[in-house]
Amino acid sequence: MSRRLTAQVGIVGAGPAGLVAACVLGRAGIDVLLLEKESRAEIEGRARAGLVEHRVVEYLTDRGLADGMLADGVRHGWCDMVCEGRRRRIDYAALSGGFAHRVYPQQALVRDLVARAEAAGSPPRFGHAVRAVTDVRDRPRLVADGLEAVCDYVLCCDGPASLAEDLAPGTARGFRYPYDWLTALVRVDRPVEGVVYAVHADGFAGLMPRTGHRARLYLQVPCEDRAEYWDAERVRAAFRTRTGAVADGLPAVGEILQSGVLRMRGMVRDRPRVGRVLLAGDAAHVLTPSGAKGLNLAVADAADAAHALVSLLRDGSPTALAGYVRRRVTEAWQVQEFSDRLLTLLHLPEGAGADPRFLLRLRRERMRHLGRPGPRAAAFAHWYAGSGRDADPRGPLTPGPGD
Repeated sequence: MSRRLTAQVGIVGAGPAGLVAACVLGRAGIDVLLLEKESRAEIEGRARAGLVEHRVVEYLTDRGLADGMLADGVRHGWCDMVCEGRRRRIDYAALSGGFAHRVYPQQALVRDLVARAEAAGSPPRFGHAVRAVTDVRDRPRLVADGLEAVCDYVLCCDGPASLAEDLAPGTARGFRYPYDWLTALVRVDRPVEGVVYAVHADGFAGLMPRTGHRARLYLQVPCEDRAEYWDAERVRAAFRTRTGAVADGLPAVGEILQSGVLRMRGMVRDRPRVGRVLLAGDAAHVLTPSGAKGLNLAVADAADAAHALVSLLRDGSPTALAGYVRRRVTEAWQVQEFSDRLLTLLHLPEGAGADPRFLLRLRRERMRHLGRPGPRAAAFAHWYAGSGRDADPRGPLTPGPGD
């Protein structure tokens, strides 16, 4: 027999978005039920993102959720762009007036947030897959493995295979890019000092810092390619070819620890709210890894939802949720546009032909502009670092009433 529970807010999914929301709501005295289908070991060991934007670091720090990241994360304020074997350094921290990332593996952040959620009285319940959300316009009911829960509101942070498609069918607008990325967690002979993006006639290559002697390597591959087609020797050879003469100055790529293929697509749901159910993170939008925005936009969603729910449930504000859809959809499209613009820079279009030198030279020129002080470079730097200073001052990571 299923246990029957009640909560003010039910949260589906213990990724960064769900955990941040649980911590903020729990600290505000809101009764939270956080359900996660996977085990604790699974979510705390899953290697994903690693670049945390300035505004997210600031937000988590202000709420006492960034101690591990501040202690063990590495500040990162520049990236290198390589084209035709020539490197252009983009010092986005200098160009933006000091805004930078923290390099901190997502799985480490998740471990920190699980501990904080427990301390806030909102511990995740692992191994409970939510099968349905019903009564969305009255008091939503979560139907999960082993329990049912009636909630005042529900926040779905359950990823791209979300219940959202059942709740809001036909609301997603998406695009499938004409290539995929091989992604590999690799050992390197020394720490990677900064992100490297390389454009080449054979395709894009990228190297992203992680902690210690590990890095995330990306290679553009044909659509529907499979990871098993790429053994370690082939990965290393392609990376060296695509980075050209610059490769000799980069850390040497060694053992491949994990690999997979990312199906490159973007998606935004027109309405990330259905009655008393809010959508956040990949349930509301899917981003490519370009610009490392997925984790950061998910936390922005969670912060927005949590502050609105605190204002409504604790402080009694009847209009607290009124702008949620507009704010989340607006920012999702802005971030999608930035990610797409960076992808356009890093990839040659289909039909580039046997002689792509003209298109490669254009990309070198664009990289040159991004590395030189001026409005164009400053705008890119602010967006890339996630400064939050180019947006509405009442943006998604600004504390809400009573926070």
